[in-house]
Parts: sequence; C-alpha cells; structure tokens
Amino acid sequence: MTPCSRLVQCQLWGRGSGLKAIWGSSQHYCSALFKEVTYRELKNLLRSKNIMLIDVRESWEILEHGKIPGSVNIPLDEVGEALQMNPRDFKEKYQEVKPSKSDSLVFSCFSGVRSKKAMDTAISLGFNSAQHYAGGWKEWVTYEMSEKK
Repeated sequence: MTPCSRLVQCQLWGRGSGLKAIWGSSQHYCSALFKEVTYRELKNLLRSKNIMLIDVRESWEILEHGKIPGSVNIPLDEVGEALQMNPRDFKEKYQEVKPSKSDSLVFSCFSGVRSKKAMDTAISLGFNSAQHYAGGWKEWVTYEMSEKK
C-alpha cells in the first residue's frame, strides 16, 4: 500500500474531521484530530438540536455556577460507565435518551480540561463524533454576558 492510499484510508476513517498521519519506520498510524468546538459553533449546534451537550462538571458546580442551557450533567468520573449503560438505565439516571455511537456529542466543563478527557473516553468507546467545547462554562458565561449588553 502506498503512502497516498494509506492517507485516503485515513481520510475515509476520519470522515473529514481533521487528520493527522504519523509515519513510523515500519508502521503507519492514523488518528483523527477531533476539533474543539468554538462558542459560535456550539451556539449553532444547540440551535440545530443535532447534538447532545454533556457537562462533565460535578453537580455542586452546576448548582453554584449554572449551566449551558440544554446540557446534560454527567460528571467526568461517570462518563465511561454512562456511555456503556443500557438505554433504560441511562434514561432513568440522566432523564435523557442515551446517545448512540453515531450521535454527535459535545462535552463541556469549566475550562476545557475535563471535557477533553471525557471526549477521549467517548472516542475510546466508539463515539467517533465526539467533540469538546474547550472554552467551557468560563468562556460561555463571558460571551453570553457580552451578548446581552
């Protein structure tokens, strides 16, 4: 297989989400670079209702600081287990329909660190359309306040 045909396979595998090909002396690795969602992109995605926004902060943080409207709270340490739950248990615990592996997921937290970890967990479980909002609640609230002025 030539390097070009390998890259084509990577592009098909990565489905245009941004690609990074790493060439070794005897091995070829291909990994999709899942992009970070910007504030504006997240606003548009939420408007379209084509994503599930999962806030991975602890419950007390959401009670104390607030949350992005439409987000579902699944604390970071529960993400792996939650994404592997059967649909009935997921619905019972989180009051939402469990996402399928082909659904678009966006993870958020306070400042983008935990959401990146949650995204990595989701991708490792086969949720290949997972992304994260790197700006997090901290950026969201800043933009929202400036838009309301």
